[in-house]
Amino acid sequence: MKSFLSFNQRQDQGLSLIETVIGAALFAFISMMLATTYQRVFVVARAAQERVDAIALANAQFEIVRNLSYANVGTVGGIPNGVLPQVRTLMSGGKTFVATTTVRNIDLPFDGTAGGVPDDLSPADNKLVEMEVTCTSCKNFRPLIFTTSVGPRDLENVSTNGSLFVRVLDASGAPVPGATVKVVNNSFVPAISIIDVTNASGMLQIIDAPPDVKSYEITVSKSGYSSEQTYGPPVINPVKPHATVIAQTVTQLTFAIDRIATLNISSVSPSCVPITNAQFELTGSKQVSSPPGKPKHDKFFSTDASGLNVLNDIEWDSYVLTATSAAYEMAGVTPLFPFAVVAGSVQDIQLVMVPKDTPSVVVTVIDSGTGLPITGATVTIDDGVHPAMVETTGRGYIRQTDWSGGGAQEADVDQTQYWAHDGNVDPLTTPGEVRLKDILGSYPLNGYLESSTFDTGAPANFFQFTFQPTVQPTDPIVGDSKAEFQIATGNATSSWTYLGPDGTPDTFYTSTTTDIAAANDGKRYLRYKMFLGTASTTLTPSISDIQFTFTSSCVPPGQVIFHGLANGVAALSVAALGYTADSSTVVVDSATPWQEVVVTLSP
Repeated sequence: MKSFLSFNQRQDQGLSLIETVIGAALFAFISMMLATTYQRVFVVARAAQERVDAIALANAQFEIVRNLSYANVGTVGGIPNGVLPQVRTLMSGGKTFVATTTVRNIDLPFDGTAGGVPDDLSPADNKLVEMEVTCTSCKNFRPLIFTTSVGPRDLENVSTNGSLFVRVLDASGAPVPGATVKVVNNSFVPAISIIDVTNASGMLQIIDAPPDVKSYEITVSKSGYSSEQTYGPPVINPVKPHATVIAQTVTQLTFAIDRIATLNISSVSPSCVPITNAQFELTGSKQVSSPPGKPKHDKFFSTDASGLNVLNDIEWDSYVLTATSAAYEMAGVTPLFPFAVVAGSVQDIQLVMVPKDTPSVVVTVIDSGTGLPITGATVTIDDGVHPAMVETTGRGYIRQTDWSGGGAQEADVDQTQYWAHDGNVDPLTTPGEVRLKDILGSYPLNGYLESSTFDTGAPANFFQFTFQPTVQPTDPIVGDSKAEFQIATGNATSSWTYLGPDGTPDTFYTSTTTDIAAANDGKRYLRYKMFLGTASTTLTPSISDIQFTFTSSCVPPGQVIFHGLANGVAALSVAALGYTADSSTVVVDSATPWQEVVVTLSP
């Protein structure tokens, strides 16, 4: 019995310890909840007190307004002009409050309205006083807005002032409410300075403004939107001059602003390799003055180390880009110039850059009905000095004209190098030409050269293979010399299978401007193998130019570029299947190192 009682006592002691721990935890939890609740109550009470203080300050300011004469109810430098400061800093309860006061003349409809029917020649019927109170030292304080109306004691007199109406629309012609309108006129003492906002109809009416000629400077803006303003000297012949107010007349100006857009501008080569630090000028079509024309937007910029520049503050407009880089020029652009920037949009602009070789002419071929680029148009330009140049729109090209840089180059980094040859060809003695090797006055009967790996930058479709010269030396007795080629393509660079124009390894490209076998389409990488042969040890074929044409995502549609033209008047002809051909001329001048010619074809 004694042992049993002892066991129960120990059990009771253990239960008391558990209860103590649980009780302590509950007490801590409840205490924490009470503290959190008390803190929230304190925050709410503090916010309520801050609002009470703000209301009291506003009431005190409105009491000042009530005791002013009607003529003095206005802001310093405002319309109406008066004795009230536009912005005032006030203290209450250790907090700093800012009171912003706006006074407007109100045109009531009982006696007509300014510019209406009937026309009210004294539209300043009464005044609306609005006060916004903010707290710069309060946490989570929402601004409070208070308004009151003030009327004159006596009947209104005939006004010697006018009215200034500012209407703000977006790109589609819809009203923009809440747009900030700043009006400044430094011709008066004190100078007029008004900052107000448009109403739900996108209108701000400034009633009873003092008459003045081209002196009201107006700027319209809104957060996240473009801005527009009037202009005065030194701008000559501004499109939108500073406003004029005439006595007993309504002057209405309309401004257009809309959401800003983003442009992702990339600069790449025709093989999709980023062109770093490419410099450009971005010019919009909107004009500040005319004439002389001064564009509203004319900015210089450059792409970064990855060939990209993201512009986040572009106004809706139509734009053109001009390359200003010392080493590169534009071979094309997607979309075509001028390109329209839509308000609030995010748009991609791709500039295709090539090494500068001036003077250059870019020919853009478009459909007369749709304005869209025409791919596959044949463009011929003849400057009268060089052989006529022929290109096809919407096609990129890989070209090699020099092999004197030597071999052992796997990837085409240096365009004067190649991968390997068999020792029987000579790419070094005459820069810009590959021949059979002269061995003690005699040429071997054959030899080959294998190119480096060319990268189109993306899976491509290949069109034609061209080489120069097209005619090789011949001996009427012994026979001819010849140049033949095979092409290898792939989406990897580990192995190469050289094929001829029928898509098999049994044939060769033997004539220039030959269609490339369709088996090569959809591949990114390309190599060629050059086979030189002769029937006589006294003759050697030679190759000075090799070119492949293709299309890929980095080839601009409807455009081609011609380099290194001679000064003078060049003949230009354009033809496309299903369209009427076009012939014209273009003036080539080194003083204009780059120019674009737009040719419009009709079906």
